[in-house]
Amino acid sequence: MSRLSRRRLLQGAAGAALAAPFFRLHAQGGDSRPLFSLGVASGCPTAEGVVLWTRLAPEPLTGGGMGEAPVPVDWELAEDERFTRIVARGRAIALAELAHSVHVEVAGLAPGRDYWYRFMAQGIQSPVGRTRTARALQDAQPLRLAFGSCQQYEQGFYSAYRDMAAQDLDAVVHLGDYIYEASWGRDHVRRHEAGLPQDLAGYRNRYALYKGDADLQAAHAAFPWFVTWDDHEVQNDYADDRSPQTPDPAPFMALRAAAYQAWYEHMPVPAWMRPQGAQARIHGRWQMGGMAELFVLDGRQYRSAHPCVPVTGNKGFVDCDERTAAGSYLGAEQEAWLYQGLARAQGRWTLIAQQTLMATAPRSRGEERGYWVDGWDGYAANRERLYGALAARPERNALVLSGDVHCFWAADLQRASDAAPLATEFVGGSISSQGPSMATVAALQASNPQLRWGRGDVRGYALATLAPAEARVEFRAVDDIRRADSGVSRLARFVVEHGAPGVHTVAG
Repeated sequence: MSRLSRRRLLQGAAGAALAAPFFRLHAQGGDSRPLFSLGVASGCPTAEGVVLWTRLAPEPLTGGGMGEAPVPVDWELAEDERFTRIVARGRAIALAELAHSVHVEVAGLAPGRDYWYRFMAQGIQSPVGRTRTARALQDAQPLRLAFGSCQQYEQGFYSAYRDMAAQDLDAVVHLGDYIYEASWGRDHVRRHEAGLPQDLAGYRNRYALYKGDADLQAAHAAFPWFVTWDDHEVQNDYADDRSPQTPDPAPFMALRAAAYQAWYEHMPVPAWMRPQGAQARIHGRWQMGGMAELFVLDGRQYRSAHPCVPVTGNKGFVDCDERTAAGSYLGAEQEAWLYQGLARAQGRWTLIAQQTLMATAPRSRGEERGYWVDGWDGYAANRERLYGALAARPERNALVLSGDVHCFWAADLQRASDAAPLATEFVGGSISSQGPSMATVAALQASNPQLRWGRGDVRGYALATLAPAEARVEFRAVDDIRRADSGVSRLARFVVEHGAPGVHTVAG
């Protein structure tokens, strides 16, 4: 089956009009409130199945508008866009306790092929989405992924997603900060309208605001997504049960439970990720054919308290013995799971999708050196253990896909400044969140040669193409984040050779 070009998926300014046939908005009947106002999505593909998602929300910004009654939702999945070859169908029940969202786990599919899906409820049909199963292990065709993070709604339009939806991708990896709990930054182009979420209803409304964006919906409807969270899905810079904004653990954990619940309700993830109170297992491992194995990590829920500073202290430019001697970014159980998985990884490339810059990046202030301890520099002992696990299997060619810092980075991951790289890291910028100045980026590069390339003055995302001999990564930047119809251009390209970690070719 030939792949259909994503480049014709979207037409019109800001993606407000979705192109036929994939994202055709079907008639809503006599009710002017769109039942499927938050779109459709798919995620967590395997070679045999995928998760399909939607949420019924005719009044998305005020609780959804569905009342308390359960609602039957029929779904269909087909081999063709016109649904003449339907291969699976069923009925899910949208419950008020899950904000009338549904998570359909479809199994028994063929590996490495496109499918189309849709939902029907109360006589209304949803937009049509397209998804793709993962390839079989013996399939070594090139793999193409997009990855990004950090989409502060107020600070820019989602032109990056419109561009992403026009690509030909196997999957998208979202690395966290899908929503922002707080309003911050300068030169806002749109508004949250509501203040900090204080409960489940507040987090649900914040997700509905973000997911109402047409460009974000188009990218969700075009490809399956893998997702993890970072801090802004709950509160900025939180670490396990500690938050600078809510330092008392009891009320914070109640807030975390609400935030985790809302995250699950709005993500295309399987039932095993559903939270139990303030706990949710979301890290996972996926085989992407013979070309790659993907590890998606959770860097917030299990981490140790920040070293060197009190809970409410500034996490930047500090240092202490605790920073290098103790603590875990991932938590002991997730660490053990990751190292065991890395030892058994089967793909030609090993992808580690996680939240923030992994490369060492001390800051200089005169003769002093300080560290940003909310990132991996605050958990150096954990990073060293991870580096040891990567060094034990160099033939698996590790690529670390990172987000959080609102900056594009291409970096060599090294145990010491004079050591050979043992892995390669790419930070895919931010979708819309404002980043550091070029002066800050230049200063970091000047004292950290392992940071091979960086830009903080533009927004966008990254494309990765994995082939047997090399991995190619392209950074794509939005021309004008303040324009809903902005174009997106290539910013830089990089090549990593199989069997030779580190950034070997850079083209601006």
